[in-house]
Amino acid sequence: MRATSRFRHADPMTYDLGHHGDSEVGAGLIDLAVNVRRAPMPRWLADPVAASLTGLAAYPDQGEAIEAVAARHRRDRGEVLLTAGAAQAFVVIAQALRGARRPVVVHPQFTEPEAALRAAGHEVERVLLTEAGGFRLDARRVPEDSDLVIVGNPTNPTSVLHPAAEIAKLARPGRVLVVDEAFADTTFRPGVAGEPESLAERRDLPGLVVLRSLTKTWALAGLRIGYALAAPELIMRLRPHLPLWPVSTPALAAATVIASDRAVATERAIAEELAAERAHLVEALSNVPGITIAGEPAAAFVAIRLAGADKIRLELRERGWAVRRGDTFPGLGPDWLRMAVRDTSTTDAFIEALNDAIKTGAAR
Repeated sequence: MRATSRFRHADPMTYDLGHHGDSEVGAGLIDLAVNVRRAPMPRWLADPVAASLTGLAAYPDQGEAIEAVAARHRRDRGEVLLTAGAAQAFVVIAQALRGARRPVVVHPQFTEPEAALRAAGHEVERVLLTEAGGFRLDARRVPEDSDLVIVGNPTNPTSVLHPAAEIAKLARPGRVLVVDEAFADTTFRPGVAGEPESLAERRDLPGLVVLRSLTKTWALAGLRIGYALAAPELIMRLRPHLPLWPVSTPALAAATVIASDRAVATERAIAEELAAERAHLVEALSNVPGITIAGEPAAAFVAIRLAGADKIRLELRERGWAVRRGDTFPGLGPDWLRMAVRDTSTTDAFIEALNDAIKTGAAR
């Protein structure tokens, strides 16, 4: 059935596809609902962004930023499309590929891809990954005749990192395979030099489009900057659906710096630190009675199942904590919550509040 509005659609269970973590945040709340790192930008990033403000009289020039992003991923400049965040890329893809006969979105995942497809008139089919399967991708479950497939890696909200080899099985002539790697820079694996399971440098897979965001690790959600990586012919199909000058001059300055060797090395160090903080959160959650953790978390957030989670989320708000509800994600439901990974002291305080909220909720 075709979507009845921008965000909602007829379904055995109606999901608010337009709900995002920022909707959970309020004055005075400690924010675990939004998956953006809270540390301030380093001076070597903040200074060029600030300096770019003196050039706002001129229209944005993407040349330097495109060159920097292409070099980072060992691609040609014709394989890079800069966007105002990954979310804009989903809209561009939905518009550019209106002729897709059988678009499939692999869920649970970020809901904006499906929302964008439905808004463009697509009939969207879902492949639901299961808790019993650890929310891991099985490429065999995607219909053979699907000509547009969208999958996240690592996946929001489950934080599961799929093997690159499994995702690569989905690539084939006549199909566009969109891999949302918005959180790839938050992943870390000992002994792996770069981002584990990323396809950003793969140029051999037909129809592959990799989407990246620069807003999570560097606390730039308000600046809106991301990009798509794909073969030149695919980039050419997407580009006409962008508005003129889609990326601001400050965002272009940020993209140029973040693609530098210095930034990439810093990013890897941040990801390693995040891995330790995530492990601390996972261990703490595993000691809370009644909680089941989704899969094997690998990104900047963790999803949990807990009976009465919808009520416990409200109890947490009373105690000053904001977490992300899970019932807006296809494949999850009201017993799911998602929380961002923070420093260990914040995690410890949150776990104390969570235990208290669970006890209070059970007593009511």
